[in-house]
Amino acid sequence: MIITMSSKLFPILEYVALLSVILFQLEPGIAHHSNNVVMGCIDEEREALLTFKQSLVDEYGFLSSWGRDNDKRDCCKWRGVRCSNKTGYVKVLNLRRSDDENSRGQVLKGTISPALLKLHDLRHLDLSNNHFRGSPVPEFIGSLSKLRYLNLSCGTSLLKVPRPFRCLSEFVYLHLENSNLFSLGSLEWLSHLSSLRHLDLSYINLTKSSDWFQAVAKLRSLKTLVLHSCALPPINPSSIWHFNLSTSIETLDLSENNLPSSSVYPWLFNLSRSIQYLNLGFNSLQGSIPGAFQLMVSLRTLYLSSNELEGGIPKFFGNMCSLNRLFLPQNKLSGELSEMIQNLSGGCTMNSLEGLSLVANDITGPLPDLVGFSSLKTLTLGENRLNGTINKSLSQLLKLESLSLGTNSFTGVISETFFSNMSNLQMLYLNDNSLTLKLSHDWVPPFQLKSLSLASCKMGPHFPKWLQTQNQLISLDVSNNGISDAVPDWFWDLSIELVLLNLSNNQIRGKLSNLSFLRYDDIVIDVSSNHFWGPIPPLPSNSTLLNLSKNKFSGSITFLCSIIKNTWNFFDLSSNLLSGGLPDCWLNFDSLSILNLANNSFSGKIPDSMGFLHNIQTLSLHNNRLTGELPSSLKNCSQLRVLDLGENALYSEIPTWIGGSLQNLIVLSLKSNNFHGNIPLQLCHLALIQVLDLSLNNISGNIPKCFNNFSAMTREKSSNPIIGLADKIWILPRYVYMYSYLDNVLLTWKGSEHEYKSTLGLVKCLDLSSNKLDGAIPEEIMDLVGLIALNLSRNHLTGPITPKIGELTSLDFLDLSRNLFSGSIPSSLSQLSGLGVLDLSYNNLSGKIPLGTQLQSFNASVYAGNLELCGFPLANMCPDEESAPSPGTDDDSDTLEDEDDQFITLGFYVSLILGFFVGFWGVCGTLMLNRSWRYGYYNFLTGMKDWLYVTAAVNIAKLQKFRS
Repeated sequence: MIITMSSKLFPILEYVALLSVILFQLEPGIAHHSNNVVMGCIDEEREALLTFKQSLVDEYGFLSSWGRDNDKRDCCKWRGVRCSNKTGYVKVLNLRRSDDENSRGQVLKGTISPALLKLHDLRHLDLSNNHFRGSPVPEFIGSLSKLRYLNLSCGTSLLKVPRPFRCLSEFVYLHLENSNLFSLGSLEWLSHLSSLRHLDLSYINLTKSSDWFQAVAKLRSLKTLVLHSCALPPINPSSIWHFNLSTSIETLDLSENNLPSSSVYPWLFNLSRSIQYLNLGFNSLQGSIPGAFQLMVSLRTLYLSSNELEGGIPKFFGNMCSLNRLFLPQNKLSGELSEMIQNLSGGCTMNSLEGLSLVANDITGPLPDLVGFSSLKTLTLGENRLNGTINKSLSQLLKLESLSLGTNSFTGVISETFFSNMSNLQMLYLNDNSLTLKLSHDWVPPFQLKSLSLASCKMGPHFPKWLQTQNQLISLDVSNNGISDAVPDWFWDLSIELVLLNLSNNQIRGKLSNLSFLRYDDIVIDVSSNHFWGPIPPLPSNSTLLNLSKNKFSGSITFLCSIIKNTWNFFDLSSNLLSGGLPDCWLNFDSLSILNLANNSFSGKIPDSMGFLHNIQTLSLHNNRLTGELPSSLKNCSQLRVLDLGENALYSEIPTWIGGSLQNLIVLSLKSNNFHGNIPLQLCHLALIQVLDLSLNNISGNIPKCFNNFSAMTREKSSNPIIGLADKIWILPRYVYMYSYLDNVLLTWKGSEHEYKSTLGLVKCLDLSSNKLDGAIPEEIMDLVGLIALNLSRNHLTGPITPKIGELTSLDFLDLSRNLFSGSIPSSLSQLSGLGVLDLSYNNLSGKIPLGTQLQSFNASVYAGNLELCGFPLANMCPDEESAPSPGTDDDSDTLEDEDDQFITLGFYVSLILGFFVGFWGVCGTLMLNRSWRYGYYNFLTGMKDWLYVTAAVNIAKLQKFRS
């Protein structure tokens, strides 16, 4: 779990003041002419607004006050509408959805109707925080000639800037945030908006706008500039000297643009006197934090999150008297937390600081005394290496609203007295530490939390009753708490406002309540790894993640067909007791990225409608009772990365379209089915494949030579240890919750099945075992140097084992058993130093097992069933190792044998080995004090150890032969 601060928190006072200025400019009569006759709205404008309403989808009755009924005829009294007292014309249309969590889901959708053109005197238009996804910014907007304030941060598509915009020189506020990332060219048109005070072009791709700096530098009245996530090109150094941004800028947000330090710092510090809010998060700032920040004497809020900053917190921050929010999460800051806090305690900042975030750095040490920071409201220190007990001084921070200490190494017991003074607390994250919460059964907390995570804290076995008092919860994570209780009925009444609910990894029993009442968008529900039983209850259609896996749910899932509209991205019902056929209504689930129905008892055929899952990236139907052929419609699922259909009763030949249409596959498992025929050559197009498991089928023919086209297997290292998806939801206006789904696959490893999840991305495995393959191993397979596991056992493969097998230097698992391989074991096999599992048994191999510590360390069973193999560790000695006397030898030979026998005794080898170890550790003990000697002797001693081991093994075997 990662907590980050929103990049759009601008000072609310600035917004209110700016809005007031605009309204006063628009209609001074409202403020100064109290005797004016108040007029009703104009009929033409009322009809225009109603036409505009018809183009919207208003599911929550946001515009219920709009209508033609007698009590609704005055449009000037409608929600979001303000008219001139003098003329009756509509001047303000403000349908902005509030950022308040209570308004979640109350959004308008649809298109923006040109009927607004009939609002001839419209000065202020705000449709922000709604969902007009896919709708372009209408061309007519630029024709509203009296418009001074425009906010369209509502998911519209800015295909181009309407031409009339270029003439609206009186614009004061322009916010065109664009969630669809369309690209703009030159921003020269901005320079004509000479009165502009607020400009926000967030999420608009400005990669091609090389003149962005010059354009905004000409806006001399600009006070707020927000270019968040615009892919800004670096500033031309020559522009820095010819164009300077307005020194009146108070709010500057250039976050998430990957800008380097050299492109930001040179001109940034010219703004030092006026700037109050600065956000440079998610860029490429490197090195220590520059001392020039101390010149920003008016700075109140500083975001430098998600960069590559190093070192600690400079001392000058302690003397910045205006600074009240300092956010430095997700950098490379290091050092003791106590030293950083001391640097902030040296001056006036100690009294003014309201927010401090150091999440996800490399900060160490215990939590110091913070009692002097009396103004602190936000303290987030999660995902560091902090340890010790949680300092009781935190309980004296009376204004504290947000406390995040998760994912550290804190220990100890937290009792209710710790929270006794925290009446303002709204967010509490203590997750993933070694903490025990000792709270009495009837405890009534002094706070009302909105977000709570106690994951992996010891809190069970009873369900925490004190949660009953928390009726404002939006996010709750009590996973892995040792709860073995049933969920009380009152909890489901409490949950109606939840956006995130995580009860996973407990032993909670009973039936799961009806969850369809959860009303907000982007809901995350995880109740996996518990003992819930019975049929699956009705589920919310507006979820992002639903994880009900590893429980005891039973019955069918035909209820899915009654869900007509949904927003599901992640849906996991694996490892339950579900049965029946798979529903054939998957065309209603086009947004699904993850579908996991593994380890149940589903039967019948895979329905054709699964081909409508165009966005699916993971499809797991592993270990069910599915039959029939793979539907060809699955070739439409071109985004698939993980396809696991193993352990079913599917049949037919392996479809050729898998290689042609599913070229993003990383994992393909068809194991333990009834597939037959040859391996299609088209599979060689799977360049990204890392796990290919076709074992336990009836596949015949040769292994294709083109397997060396598996490019991902030809690389020794993987970039990411996990395969999965991550997403985020807004929990509060300020906080975001990061959650992820890790793909998991069952692989046969070292003789048994193991689930790979957090390390799946590191596994590179080719398993063709238990089929009817014949012919030789193609030498092209030896190009797959990244292979960790190669299993070709239980086939009819012939020919020698190629000497090139020693090129598979990453191998940990090699099984070639129960084939028809002949010839000798190649000596290159002894060079695979990382080989942990080897099985060459039951072939026709012959000759001497190559000498080397690797091959001699395996059990003799590894070579069993090869009657012509000889050498250690087998009891069958090779001819060159036998020295027993032949009939007719002379006395000299007998004497020599006696002498050898007297010299080569068991005591000799015991002494030899003891002497080696005594000498070895004696030298090592000395070398521990001298690094250069240690490095110099390391290779020598390693080689000596190998030579002695082999020599001893051969001679002991010879001694045993003599004595027999």
